[in-house]
Amino acid sequence: MAAHMTSTTHYLEGWRLRALIFSIVVATASYLAFSLWGGWHEVVAAFVQIGLLGTLITLTMSLANYSLRFARWQLYLLQLGRRVPWSPSLRIYLSGFALTTTPGKAGEAFRGFLLKKHGVPFPTTFAAFISERLSDLTAIVLLTLVGLAQYPEAHGLVLAGVAGIGVVLVCLSSQTLLDRLHHSASTRRGKLMGLLTHVSEMLICARHCHRPGLLVMATAISIIAWGAEAMAFYWMLGWLGADISLSFAIFVYALSMLAGALSFLPGGLGGAEAVMISLLMLKGMDAPSAIAATVFIRLATLWFAVVIGLIALLSSRHEDTSAKEAA
Repeated sequence: MAAHMTSTTHYLEGWRLRALIFSIVVATASYLAFSLWGGWHEVVAAFVQIGLLGTLITLTMSLANYSLRFARWQLYLLQLGRRVPWSPSLRIYLSGFALTTTPGKAGEAFRGFLLKKHGVPFPTTFAAFISERLSDLTAIVLLTLVGLAQYPEAHGLVLAGVAGIGVVLVCLSSQTLLDRLHHSASTRRGKLMGLLTHVSEMLICARHCHRPGLLVMATAISIIAWGAEAMAFYWMLGWLGADISLSFAIFVYALSMLAGALSFLPGGLGGAEAVMISLLMLKGMDAPSAIAATVFIRLATLWFAVVIGLIALLSSRHEDTSAKEAA
């Protein structure tokens, strides 16, 4: 009976994995088909113009982004009292990328499931996830403000944005402020108070990741990580012959990522592309070139991560199967 139950469990898990792989393949094919529709000749020509060396450089910058974010993830787990060996932890972290284009936060949920096998409870994984998202958001907003700083009329907005981020970081690192926020929200009624209570509980759970020293370090890591992809975007525009400054390229890339995040769509699909194409065209690029640049950078960042995540996911699945068979 036990053997039959184990066999059934393995079958269900295998079916779910095959369904996941199928959904990723369909999503990738659909994205490519939609992106190339109406201008595939220009997109292919742009890829040829960028060349193999340019593609390798861009992918290397993406790998730098993933590596730095993983190092930050390890720091968070360590601060939360969980020491996971880097090899399995890296495979688990990358596995979450496979589900970037799925609805909801399935990637993070699956990452928590894998980490649980290494003694890391779900609340710890969730606290690390919340800290990671906040750090990414902070970095993206700061990079966006860097781009805005080139316009004198936007200097007031830039200063206000930097000051606002400073206030948020101070609040996150203050245990007293979080405790007061939670107590004030939990003792009042209403949907808004309920939301504030829930948010404060999550932040309190992740407070170990928001100590001043670690907060500064994590923010610096995040800026360098996302700045690496923004730099690749700038180089890629230059290879395509676009006359766009570094600051504006950083602004376009960061604002596109921010728009994608705020759209709440899986992987920011649609929102990020629309903003990126519009801003490039506003700067003088023709539509086919802007579309080609957008498709290339998204393939080399978002979809490259999905492919790596899928490989890591299959590797984790194989390791689990081997361990069960050995047991």
